[in-house]
Amino acid sequence: MATDTASGSSLERDELLRAIGFVLLINVVGSVPGILSSPDSPWFRALEKPTFYPPEIAFPVVWTLLFTLMGVALWLVWRSDAAGRRLALGLFVLQMAFNVAWTPAFFTLEELLLALLVIVVLWMLVVATIVAFDRVDRRAAALLVPYLAWVTFAAVLNAELWRLNA
Repeated sequence: MATDTASGSSLERDELLRAIGFVLLINVVGSVPGILSSPDSPWFRALEKPTFYPPEIAFPVVWTLLFTLMGVALWLVWRSDAAGRRLALGLFVLQMAFNVAWTPAFFTLEELLLALLVIVVLWMLVVATIVAFDRVDRRAAALLVPYLAWVTFAAVLNAELWRLNA
């Protein structure tokens, strides 16, 4: 009996470490574009900002939280053997590619309209990912809802920046 308990806690520890690994992976992948491109440029500082533009500190705080939730959601789907798992994982990777592509489109290329197009596609892919995740693990889908809310806000912000500065 003691062996079963020890092996059970070992499995739980392994799963916890895997979950942490997914969280770290998504935080690293998500933060790379921000390291390579930044809002700390003369071009960005010169843009007219809408009245609802959040304080700069909000962005790293919100993205760290969202990437953490996304990592947990991805781990839940990855460990599942439910039908639809492969599609859900594929959609997650695709939406993550668009997430990563937005920062260079906006800050490096300084193309507000291109960035807006990227974020609109990202929004659609996040919705598709939530639907696919829901078919695999409802908790994973729920963990992506704050991400969809933030991408929605970011799209509105991007659109308004484009409108104000076109």
